[in-house]
Amino acid sequence: MIIPLARFPQRAFAFALSLFVVTSATVVLAKDNKPATSSEPVDLANPLVGTAPLDKPALIGNAPPPGEPLYTGMTTPGASLPQSATEAAPANINADLGFTTGVAVAYDYRRPAMVGFTGGGSTYGARGEPMVMPVVGDWTVPPDYMTSYYDKATEKASPGYYAVDLATFRNKVELTATQWTSLMRFTFPESPRSNVVVNLRREGGDVEVVGDRTIRGVGHANRPDRDADGPYFVAEFSRPFKAFGTFRAEITHKGEGLGREDVQASRRQVSGDYAGAYVTFDTKAGEQVVLRIAHGHSTAEAEQRLHAQDSDADFDRVHAKARDRWADLFEKVQVTGGTPKQRMLFYSTLYHSFASPRMIARKGEHYTDADGRDHVADYDHYGPVPFWDTGRNQIALLMLLEPTVVQDIMRSELDRARERGYMNTSFHGDHAVLLYDGAWRRGIDFDYAAVYEYLRKNATDPKGPRGYLDEYMKRGWISDIVPAGNPSPPYAGGKAGVATTLEYAWDDDALADVARRLGKNDDAALFQRRAGNYRNVFDPSTGFFRGRTEDGQWISPFDPGEPYYNFMMKEGSGWSTLWLVPHDVQGLMNLLGGRDRFNAKLDAFFSTPYEAKGVCRDCTGLIGQYVQGNQPDQQAAYLYAWSGQPWKTQALVRRILADLYGSDATGYGYPGMDDQGSTSSWYVLSAMGFYPVDPSMPDYIIGSPIFDRVRMRLGNGKTFEVVARNNSARNMYIQSATLNGKAWNKPWFSHADIADGATLVLTMGPEPSTTWGTDPQDAPPSMSGAQP
Repeated sequence: MIIPLARFPQRAFAFALSLFVVTSATVVLAKDNKPATSSEPVDLANPLVGTAPLDKPALIGNAPPPGEPLYTGMTTPGASLPQSATEAAPANINADLGFTTGVAVAYDYRRPAMVGFTGGGSTYGARGEPMVMPVVGDWTVPPDYMTSYYDKATEKASPGYYAVDLATFRNKVELTATQWTSLMRFTFPESPRSNVVVNLRREGGDVEVVGDRTIRGVGHANRPDRDADGPYFVAEFSRPFKAFGTFRAEITHKGEGLGREDVQASRRQVSGDYAGAYVTFDTKAGEQVVLRIAHGHSTAEAEQRLHAQDSDADFDRVHAKARDRWADLFEKVQVTGGTPKQRMLFYSTLYHSFASPRMIARKGEHYTDADGRDHVADYDHYGPVPFWDTGRNQIALLMLLEPTVVQDIMRSELDRARERGYMNTSFHGDHAVLLYDGAWRRGIDFDYAAVYEYLRKNATDPKGPRGYLDEYMKRGWISDIVPAGNPSPPYAGGKAGVATTLEYAWDDDALADVARRLGKNDDAALFQRRAGNYRNVFDPSTGFFRGRTEDGQWISPFDPGEPYYNFMMKEGSGWSTLWLVPHDVQGLMNLLGGRDRFNAKLDAFFSTPYEAKGVCRDCTGLIGQYVQGNQPDQQAAYLYAWSGQPWKTQALVRRILADLYGSDATGYGYPGMDDQGSTSSWYVLSAMGFYPVDPSMPDYIIGSPIFDRVRMRLGNGKTFEVVARNNSARNMYIQSATLNGKAWNKPWFSHADIADGATLVLTMGPEPSTTWGTDPQDAPPSMSGAQP
């Protein structure tokens, strides 16, 4: 997602690109931290994937603006568990001084100096706290962090583990995690001044040194949706420190650089901006110190989590347990064939697909609700789903692999609705209904009548979270504004009336289905009518969706190639927003004039050069006007399944998988932002050979698998296999197919087709088949029928 942002000066590092090291997909860390060769799925995953940008000019358009870094995918290589409550992560961006990427990302693979390591559970690591840095010798008070250069060749990341050598300080840092604790192991050189600096971030708070092993504190930043683990922390060292002190930096003081530092040796308590403590050890060469950090909504809760039964203090044992947790998850999807790099990318993106939603409390544990009240969880509670992002694809992946987790996610969202009065939304649209309708259609048991009350309220109450809902209900579309002076886009301040209208119509289609299933026929008819509102912002004179002023006039001038951000579109251009009708692809085809004109328009979309004047920061991963680095058009390559040319989907999917992931010099490059697992989930699903264009529907559109065989263990214990015969980089086109031994001519299948176990066999070839999947009767379902 793109967030309007201010620009901040960045500290330039003169560091050779030769430090970049491409790590083989088959080189992994054994339990003794020495390189080992393994083909186990968990050992193929590399969390560094997604921390670097694409580097071919043709793929990145005109991004970034001068003075800003190119988007890297913004994933983290830190140590965590699936849907972890916390994370131990490296930070090589000093986000306390500013960040230019719209979100407070902590790590960029290109940066050669480490700022510190975070032990919190913030959605984006640069908000995680406390910040921890092991410093040998002199140290400085944040935000002037004492940084260290590090050799990229020493940097290792695997599921549940991260390690790096800090060259400046001649020490080593290793990270791992349990569900609630972050563990950091520091290997020091011989020195009487082996320090560990622990501090809160810019907003500050209170910090206290307790005894000779413990630091505790509470941050003043209040972000319960982002930091569900709580603002209090307890940090416990594995051995006593010989000296300590506390510090703060008064950033409001304007006369002395960044602020006025207050450092006192042996002082145990401090409050203020960047409040922190330092501790000092006298170490021999190779001596290790382990720091464990836990959070909570009180010091007592943080203490309880730190010493819970599964919060082990043994670093190697915790690392092994974390690896085993990821191994159990990865064993649910086994792939054979493809190249080593493709297998590495597959399991790396599967790893990142489980970045959200975050765990809040397991069954039986305490958690704090939106009003600050304490509860004991009667099921596993999860944090908010980023519906605009992962709601498009990752949720469908979870429904396949972990439907019981999806049940708990739905219960969590329903409980939040009961607390707040409305169903949670995410950034834009009202896509919670896509989760519930999609789960119901896939046979996941839930109290859908209970959640319908809130889904309906979101869709009918103008005081709720749907922006401009009164306008949408009254006119069937949302107007847009003409920015003052009609500035060249991107313009970040508008209403995004076009995109909002389209997304509400999509939501209304899903809500109509839920209403029908509950026997609420009047509601179903109402929402089904509204599901066609997307037609109200279609301009037949241009063949695009287009903004309208309050009096109904089309906004002019209009250039569909410009990224308007929030002016008419939401983080997209007219080209990318054109395909944002997942619930009614046939209806969109009708607007565009039928199959032939629809195909011609799609062809133009993927071939028209990107020559925008306005800079779209995450419009990277380009194929023509198509943008893989942002969500609005990520389903577009699959739309040929409706228009009788599925071979074009097959070729495009292969091209996106090959060119837009890991094609850079590091092998870790991503387009745009991953957005908590969204762009990663696209890779996972597409690499397996299918994709849910509309997650509220139980249907999957067939693409072109890059593996010879995919074996997926579904949540009910059954197995779904995709077998691609004669598969290769050249043989990307489906010639024929069978499902459970019977001829299958449809370029899609439904969840019901595979729910009890199934084998989809695709026979591949080097040339497109113009007969397989092309009959109009074989097209996927759509809200509208074809025009006569």
